[in-house]
Amino acid sequence: MQVFKFGGASVKNAESIKNVASIIAHYKKNELLVVVSAIGKTTDKLEKLTKEYFQGSAHALTWLEEIKQDHQYILTELFADPSHPIYDDIANSFVEIEWILEEEPQDTYNYLFDQIVSLGEILSSKILAAYTNQTGLSTSWIDARDYIFTDNNYGEAKVDWHKTETKIRQDLPIILNDFVIITQGFIGSTSENFTTTLGREGSDYSAAIFASCLQVDNVTIWKDVPGVLNADPKWFDRTELIPELSYTDAIELTYYGATVIHPKTIKPLQNSKISLNVRSFINPAENGTVIRTTNSGLAIPSFIFKINQVLINIQPRDFSFIVEDNLSHIFNAFHSHRIKINMMHNSAISFSVSVDDTGENITALLEELEKRYTVNLEKGLELITIRYFNQETIDRVLVNKFIIRELKDSYTCQLLVKNM
Repeated sequence: MQVFKFGGASVKNAESIKNVASIIAHYKKNELLVVVSAIGKTTDKLEKLTKEYFQGSAHALTWLEEIKQDHQYILTELFADPSHPIYDDIANSFVEIEWILEEEPQDTYNYLFDQIVSLGEILSSKILAAYTNQTGLSTSWIDARDYIFTDNNYGEAKVDWHKTETKIRQDLPIILNDFVIITQGFIGSTSENFTTTLGREGSDYSAAIFASCLQVDNVTIWKDVPGVLNADPKWFDRTELIPELSYTDAIELTYYGATVIHPKTIKPLQNSKISLNVRSFINPAENGTVIRTTNSGLAIPSFIFKINQVLINIQPRDFSFIVEDNLSHIFNAFHSHRIKINMMHNSAISFSVSVDDTGENITALLEELEKRYTVNLEKGLELITIRYFNQETIDRVLVNKFIIRELKDSYTCQLLVKNM
């Protein structure tokens, strides 16, 4: 039994969906559950739609029409018969969003975000299921919200593992005996049957949830890269494939910001001793990277780059020590504004952090902190993390850069820098 996860890039257009269907067909002899993300940039567009709607802008309807056209074009490319049931199915899915947009927003932004943005995965999974059935594959579409149960922390809900595991183990093995299951990533539901999301890029996590509950042999995440690389090709001309990673190294890389795997994905697989493969949907015959229990460390240094960083320096107004009460208050403020700390450093009288420049919530955080502390910030910085570093690797990334902060331990070096 296997779980496959296909991201938005793998289903961005009709040809891509045909390619995914061919990969599924190649493995159909195995019991297989497929998790799919929203098509292309649909999630980004739905997020913009949600913001426009929440702010009372008529542009929300413009975004909705664009998303409809994106999916209609793919449908006409995949299904020549305009009377195919998938056309009505997709139209009915859009109606749920239209009903929301007809009324003035009454609920919180995060709640509305989850109800609206979740549509992307519903649409893509229905299209993929309909197309694979048209090609002769026996596939069954299921709604992930009937199986992944969460709390009501909209925007980044926490999974109720006991309830989720019970339902998945009760129902899905029976379906898998006869069908390839196609379902959605990223989404779940509350006990009141409201839709929740698991955080951005949460489709990887959904695959891990299904895999852990089903105790599958392995999970494969299909990407547009050959596997886990030692650096993002956007930053390095020459990158190297890492053929094997330990769970520990994979967790460390995702913690520091590597985007090839969602940070929450690894732990449930490690707990269940399920290997994770990262492979290319462009060249599906290649082996890619396998993540599993191994004592071997990374064979080569790995580089993680995060741009648009803000350095926030916090000091008590009376120049007293940064003590436990201050730090507890500061961490709670970051948590309440949903801001992840990428790097931190404290001295006797100050605490400084590097975070992504995410805009409005940074402004709200600073307003809260300034009520109690003296706060200074510097924008336009870059955070470079090197796992298994040496001086040569440090020198390599510091060309025309000036170091603002530097942190090192036995294996990892973090450099907060700005351009000279």
